[in-house]
Amino acid sequence: MRKHGFRAVLLLFFLTLFVPGIGHADSAATHISLDGKELVIYKDAQVQIVNGSVMVPLRLVAEQLGYVVKWDNVTKTATIEQAGTILKLVLNNPIAEVSGKQVKLDTPAFLSGNITLVPLKFVGVETGTTVRWDNSTKTVYLTSPVKAPESNGTQVTPLDTPMVNEANGSGAALTSLNFMDNRLLIDLNGNVTPNVFAISNKDRIVIDLPNTSYSPSFMPGPSLGSKQNGSIEVTDNPDVSAIRYSLFSNSPSTIRLVIDLNSPKAYSVINGNDGHIIVDLNGADIVTPPQANIPAVPPATPPPVIAVGTKLVVIDAGHGGKDPGGISLSKYNEKDFTLSTVLRIKKLLEKEPNLKLILTRSNDSYPTLQERAKVANDMKADLFISIHANSIPAGSKNNPSGYETYYTRKESLEFAKVVHKYLVPATGLSDRGIRQGSLYVTRETKMPAILLECGYLSNLNDEALLFNEDFQQRVAEAVVSGIKEYLGL
Repeated sequence: MRKHGFRAVLLLFFLTLFVPGIGHADSAATHISLDGKELVIYKDAQVQIVNGSVMVPLRLVAEQLGYVVKWDNVTKTATIEQAGTILKLVLNNPIAEVSGKQVKLDTPAFLSGNITLVPLKFVGVETGTTVRWDNSTKTVYLTSPVKAPESNGTQVTPLDTPMVNEANGSGAALTSLNFMDNRLLIDLNGNVTPNVFAISNKDRIVIDLPNTSYSPSFMPGPSLGSKQNGSIEVTDNPDVSAIRYSLFSNSPSTIRLVIDLNSPKAYSVINGNDGHIIVDLNGADIVTPPQANIPAVPPATPPPVIAVGTKLVVIDAGHGGKDPGGISLSKYNEKDFTLSTVLRIKKLLEKEPNLKLILTRSNDSYPTLQERAKVANDMKADLFISIHANSIPAGSKNNPSGYETYYTRKESLEFAKVVHKYLVPATGLSDRGIRQGSLYVTRETKMPAILLECGYLSNLNDEALLFNEDFQQRVAEAVVSGIKEYLGL
């Protein structure tokens, strides 16, 4: 525990004003580990999960990380300071202040008894601390931030920066991993050239990410253990038994991903040098669906001029260009279904006088996931919808059929419910429900955002419908009806 002189006095002041009263340790509840050492959590200061956010006791975390904390009992504001960085949190206020800039919290700070709880993700991002939540052991893992060289006798803590490799002077951070449609989707906050190779005698594919560390924003994805490793659960997949990841090396910092296979499998790697890498195990030739099923492709739509009172919607046709998406049983590709359906939505929405729209792509191009989210955020769109089709690998035990609606942030749930209910009569397919998932375009956008999986390319019945003009039109009409109801148009 780091207590030095005046800082210790201020922290003691914080303990008496901000958190009066100390209970007894409860070893049977939740845990917090800092740099491999378990901290004592008092009975009334347990970690809680609120609206999907991991909430931690502010006093305990601030004290252990060496921050100076001041409490204003009139405004109910905690001010946390270290090395020129000032964080301000107001009880029950969803907006925090970081060195004069406003930051939205997933869940506002609140009192639990006499203890103030704050989002773990906020702590990690704004202090540079690596934070992880292991749900199986109910443990928060904290790793102190890398210290920059001393300047004028003061150590400066870099905020939200990846580990830097001194030899190369560069670095990136892994922000998320997802395994969908027999494809491993890797998101980073910088450009990385992966080293990918197969080990035939053990049937696995190895992906090394050099000069890469874990980002604090990796927390919403799979949890990390104390050894900086973890796995993604894979079920009912004839090709893949598990996805594993670990901090393979510290010098330089290298993350290793391993795809454990049930038998040897061909793969391809898509790297647009944009922080988005795909390891695709589908290995199928791509066939363009009959042209009669695809409307004429207009040129890219310029940003619209938005009048006061007009709502702006961003529609995203998933995949495109070099990224075909999933491959259907008849070797049609997902990107053609998504574009065709989005162009039908566009045609319908153009008839609405109080609504403007932007397409992330209106032809066979490939905007990155970052670019898709950035368009919506930069234009301050009111809604974001991404259109997709689902699939599972050939040979799977199950053969699912139906549609699903995905969202990430809680403010998107109501929008998901409204659009989803219109898909029930429109598609005639099985209703597989509304699901929460950490998908890049629904996670990184700042407005209500959903992703629609409109059917299964791997199901014979669904495939026939997905590439049918009438079905695409019904889906488009359902989406437009949902948008209009949600926006009150």
